Amino acid sequence: MDNKIRSQVLIDALPYIQKYYNKVVVVKYGGNAMTNDALKDAVMSDIVLLSLVGIKVVLVHGGGPEIGEMLGKLGIESKFVNGLRYTDEETAEVVNMVLSGKVNKELVRHLSLHKGKALGLCGIDGGMLTVHKIEGEEDIGFVGEIDSVDTKPITEALNGGYIPVIATVACGEDGQIFNINADTAAARIAAELGAENLLLLTDIAGLLRDKDDPSTLIKKVNVSEVPFMKRQGIISGGMLPKIDCCVEAVRRGVVKTCIIDGRVEHSILIELFTSEGIGTQFS
Repeated sequence: MDNKIRSQVLIDALPYIQKYYNKVVVVKYGGNAMTNDALKDAVMSDIVLLSLVGIKVVLVHGGGPEIGEMLGKLGIESKFVNGLRYTDEETAEVVNMVLSGKVNKELVRHLSLHKGKALGLCGIDGGMLTVHKIEGEEDIGFVGEIDSVDTKPITEALNGGYIPVIATVACGEDGQIFNINADTAAARIAAELGAENLLLLTDIAGLLRDKDDPSTLIKKVNVSEVPFMKRQGIISGGMLPKIDCCVEAVRRGVVKTCIIDGRVEHSILIELFTSEGIGTQFS
């Protein structure tokens, strides 16, 4: 790439940098982008770049593979009910240890290696997230549904120039540790912060009209279209909870949410700083 093209890339990105300057962007991080070293490096550098150009980035993460690996080492069987990890008291302790202790601090370390200022937090810190036990036809243990979000720990970190990195665990009223679905937590946190954008990094290109054909990517969806798309079967299976999170975030005030392909290097920059974008946008 010659210097003329380099300069044009920067000029083309300028309107988008101006659009997002001093605005909050929440990134939910998980999937293959979290386990592949090259992709992880790209995500970390993208987030640091966003922060350095004046965008307030909040990183919300899960860590399913790491939790599963640790449970295996401890001889605890992993169980899932309707896509959610069954979490008994012992598993809840492991989830907290892995997410808050290992994964969270690893992400802070990686951001620091890219010269970013990151601060590791979890839903327990400062009572950021208050939750109650999800009740349903099948018991899933200590999996929490969010009652409220205290954004003060997050905004204080942002105002101090830090990138908040949030692990999705919280405490109930009696001090019991709860596991929280990371997509759900990211959507609620984005809404309470009045975020300009919520990005969900996934292992697919976005919402596909034909799930087996990447060329059928649907680039824009109005949330009012979602019920019809569910009836048509366009939205089904594992996409249902992710898209429900997108819809919930928009209805709670997030300007737009995007499902983007975390398997593509620098997908965050492509989505935010180009006119074409890369995934499916809900607004």
